[in-house]
Amino acid sequence: MHAPAHNARLARRAIIAATCGNALEFYDFVTYAYFAIQIGHTFFPSVSPYLSLLGSLATFGAGFGARPLGAWVIGGYADRHGRKSGMFVSLILMGVGIIGLSLTPGYATIGIAAPIIAILARLCQGFALGGEVGAATTYMLESVPPERRGWASSWQNSSQMVAFTAGALVAFLLSLWLNDDQLGRYGWRIALLLGTSILPFALLIRSSLPDHPVHHDAPMTEAEELSATTAGFLRVVILGMLIIGAGTTTTYIFLYMATYAQTSLHLPIWVGMAGDLSNNTAGMVTAIIGGWLSDRVGRRPAMIWPQLAFAALILPMFAWFFAAPTVTAFLTLNIVLSALGTMPYSAAFTAVSESLPRHMRARAFALVYTIPVTTMGGTTQFNLAWLLHRTGNPAVLAWYMMAVACMGLGAMLFLKESAPMSIRRGPARAVLPA
Repeated sequence: MHAPAHNARLARRAIIAATCGNALEFYDFVTYAYFAIQIGHTFFPSVSPYLSLLGSLATFGAGFGARPLGAWVIGGYADRHGRKSGMFVSLILMGVGIIGLSLTPGYATIGIAAPIIAILARLCQGFALGGEVGAATTYMLESVPPERRGWASSWQNSSQMVAFTAGALVAFLLSLWLNDDQLGRYGWRIALLLGTSILPFALLIRSSLPDHPVHHDAPMTEAEELSATTAGFLRVVILGMLIIGAGTTTTYIFLYMATYAQTSLHLPIWVGMAGDLSNNTAGMVTAIIGGWLSDRVGRRPAMIWPQLAFAALILPMFAWFFAAPTVTAFLTLNIVLSALGTMPYSAAFTAVSESLPRHMRARAFALVYTIPVTTMGGTTQFNLAWLLHRTGNPAVLAWYMMAVACMGLGAMLFLKESAPMSIRRGPARAVLPA
């Protein structure tokens, strides 16, 4: 069976269609994280700022609880009826959730109904995002030949960073333009509603795509054949969950930097927002570099070496910052660690997704992605808030990051190489054999 001809124009449209919807959904999640304190005051007023923040973060985490269900339902729908159909369903549900949360009055206006509606909106958003990641990542993967999968899949990772960067920029500008009271009353609502401006474009471009990507029926790769066995499938699933769990925890630690800067380091709001903006921008660039690199040296080297450097630098970078906690040092810390911490996961997304059987790839990858995101990523900020409050030691965040980085590195070392033989015959085979 011959591989279908590559259609570069259609591949670009597929990547844009998948990433714009993915970016919208992550923009919403990250904007909530940036304004966790203000949203907490709106829906969970309390005499204790700490309890108000925990209520807000618990609601943030509730959205993660619906992700596995969305992965199963929407991911299975995408496997049966086409990736395009799955992407449409998830995008519409996300739009409903964003608008619903943004327009819900606060506790002072409608009482207990306010937090109930907020939680329902978060559940809707989590359900949508759980299905989106499988359908969108699979569509991008199957729109290009195996030799280009790293670059294509990197846009799934990079689109998250684009969303994070856009959210950080909006939050940063609003923090300069509005005072604390205005941010709490309507500033966070403006930030959320701005994300919906991409919705019409995303729906339009997705409607122009074929139901199945060009390379949907390409010949099976060695990695796909291996995953057809029960042992091979379970190996990919378990290692994939550990890797993605480490990646999502690291991501949400960086997203917590704005809150961390305010509550633990006692820095101005704009410094925390600037820190998030800098680490998201750095990650956006290195995500693409990581995917591009994996198409040239293999998935394993592109994962392992940056992850090793990231793990090795966490504690020294934080020790340097604590010794002289200036604004410049805070921004440098964010840029360096985010650049290294984001780079491995474009190769990781590619390696995990291309190792799964294609007839169930959208659902399987969505579950492999959403289960650790729910159990680890969804609890990260709540755990950090509790640990920092309980210990009073800002260094707890560094040790938390170090632990998950080592977990991810260990799983990467055991994941088999999934790149095509044409790539493995290059430097990847000599450096880190499969």
